[in-house]
Amino acid sequence: MIARSFLNRALLAGALPLALLPGGCATAGAAVAPVAHAGAMVQEPGRTVLFIGNSFTFGAGSPAQSYGADKVTDLNGDGIGGVPALFKLLTEQAGLDYAVSLETSPGKSLEWHWQNRRELLDRPWDHVVMQEYSTLDRAAPGEPGKLVDYAGRFARLFHQRNPAAHISLSATWSRPDLVYRGEGRWSGTPIARMATDLRAAYDVARAADPGIARVNPVGEAFNCAMAAGYADPNPYDGIAPGQTDLWASDHYHASAAGYYLHALIVFGALTGEDPRRFGGGEIGAGGLGLSAREAVRLQNAAWATLNSQDCAALPSEPAP
Repeated sequence: MIARSFLNRALLAGALPLALLPGGCATAGAAVAPVAHAGAMVQEPGRTVLFIGNSFTFGAGSPAQSYGADKVTDLNGDGIGGVPALFKLLTEQAGLDYAVSLETSPGKSLEWHWQNRRELLDRPWDHVVMQEYSTLDRAAPGEPGKLVDYAGRFARLFHQRNPAAHISLSATWSRPDLVYRGEGRWSGTPIARMATDLRAAYDVARAADPGIARVNPVGEAFNCAMAAGYADPNPYDGIAPGQTDLWASDHYHASAAGYYLHALIVFGALTGEDPRRFGGGEIGAGGLGLSAREAVRLQNAAWATLNSQDCAALPSEPAP
């Protein structure tokens, strides 16, 4: 079980609804404000957005890593585009004005960013989107203690600079390499379990600090795409005809489709816009080599996750 002491304290405090405990796709968006409400909070011109994360944010293992790098500011000067650039491109197509920056480093935790990049990041941002290491704590996979600690430290830092800053956390996806081939916490469990466990841990961090406004359900969007039949749940046995592989060849990082889904979730959660608005002609999907069919399916999965819809009931062939 995930850091049960943390969960118990959050539940007793009334800060973490029972619906947020690990569960199915239908509860994926439980901690996300309804899309129609989120938009009223953030749709103002000229807002700044900072992404903090690692390879799961910068798009390692796919063309997303360098795609659109000229549209964003990489504070480390590494020429990264990744999910931040895809987010920026989506906002441009939606007629929104966001100045997007990122600070990423492969295999790093929020603790590392705090210890090594804090001075670089200490600015008055309007929005900050943070992502923790893929198993949360390297030494104790699935345990939320360090996430709670360092997400809270960053939230307090950013609110000192801008009391109105909107802070969110992006909960990541299940890793097939740990489920189907690895040993340890998630070995042999259903592929969706790791993502729901991670989501519960991120909810603990959100409940522990009032400065953290939201959890972006990225991993649960992966679960949703699988539940809908859009994505193959086991890349080790080949990809079923008509389905998409959400993971890179290492079965650890995401594929172009997975990072695109990641960006759609952050876009919908942060802006309040419906990710289905773009359809099959969305520019970023085409730039990553995704088909119009894949783009529409992933947009549907993002919308369903953000709005707590039954992912298994999504149409197998949604309208373009």
